[in-house]
Amino acid sequence: MNRPFRIVVGAVLLAMGVLWTLQGLGYVGGSAMSGQVVWAVIGPVVALAGLGLALSRPRKP
Repeated sequence: MNRPFRIVVGAVLLAMGVLWTLQGLGYVGGSAMSGQVVWAVIGPVVALAGLGLALSRPRKP
């Protein structure tokens, strides 16, 4: 994966994770995910994975 693609995918995952966390905690309403504790757990995991992907360096061949 080239660097710009990793940064974009990582940023999308980070944004999704933050949104899912806020929905799970009940701060963002209007969804079946709102107020569900499972999304308050899944969200930070996805956000950290996205952050890790965006900040990672490519392996040298």
